Parts: sequence; structure tokens; C-alpha cells
Amino acid sequence: MKELGEVRYFLGIEFARAKEGILMTQRKYALEIISDVGLAGSKPKETLIEQNLKLKSTKFDTCTDTSKGDELLEDMGSYQRLIRKLLYLTITRPDISYAVQSLSQFMHAPKKSHYEEALHVVKYIKKQPGLGLLMSSDNNEEIEAFCDSNWASCPMLRKSVTGYCVELGISTISWKAKKQHTVSRS
Repeated sequence: MKELGEVRYFLGIEFARAKEGILMTQRKYALEIISDVGLAGSKPKETLIEQNLKLKSTKFDTCTDTSKGDELLEDMGSYQRLIRKLLYLTITRPDISYAVQSLSQFMHAPKKSHYEEALHVVKYIKKQPGLGLLMSSDNNEEIEAFCDSNWASCPMLRKSVTGYCVELGISTISWKAKKQHTVSRS
């Protein structure tokens, strides 16, 4: 966007007006997260999470005896604080919503691998900390919705994950990724 107007803040969200529309970002908050976890000097990541990554709980590891080398974190509080911050960042970053939602499932018993993946998300954010939502000034009133489902993608419960995104013109106005309540059998 060229020539952003005055930047205003509300609950840590930055609003800037330009001729293209209103840009909503959490740039300062994203940079604060990067600094807080000590990744200011690290190299940014190009991708959000590894494709087909299957994170597992400690309970699943115990039942299947697959916990080799991936112990519980000694400081659960650091993981929980980081996930809370990332959850707040999803207000203006739909691109990280699914990854953060997946990581938030392990808040009560996080393992080292979960924390490493959370840091990977922070390195991805570092690539474009000012990324946000544009509420376009275009007066296109066409509504488009997109959805997808990933059959039995949860390795522990075999539940499907469904996601959707709704756009008004070129502006994203709603999105969600949700694990289904029941197990799909076909």
C-alpha cells in the first residue's frame, strides 16, 4: 500500500487508511513477540509449518510407546504465554490460524516438539510482521465463500478438520478452522 494515512490503535491493532482501503495489522505486537522469544536475530521461515506434520500429545505417546527423545517441557508457562500471544495475533493474521489452533491443543502438557513448532510459527511471522487484513474501499458487494476439509487429519482422534473463509469483494471478513465433533468412518 502506498501512502498510508494516520495510524490509529485500538486494543493493539493498528488501523491505517489509504486510497485502497483500511489496513488492519498488529505489526508492533508481532515484533514484540519475536523479541520476547529471542528470535530477533534469527532467519525468517518461508513456510508456516511442515506439510503433513502430525503433532501428538503425551497421552498418545504413552499409549503407543513413541515418546523417544520428545519429553515434556520443564517450563510449561513459556509455551502457554507464547500460544496466548499467537492466538491474539490471529485476529489480523488468518494465515496462521490453523497452525496456532493446532498448537493450542497441547497447552496443558506441551512437549519440546510443540515448542519448536511454535517457534517455527514465530519465524514465519518474522518474514512479514506487518501482514494484516485490508478492508477494501472497492464497492464490490459480491460475497464468496471457500471451504475445505481434511479427512481424519488428527492422528490421535482421527477426526476431520474443516475450514472456511468468507470474502466481501476482496476483503476477508470471516474465517475458521475447526476439528469435527464426531469421527468420520467413510
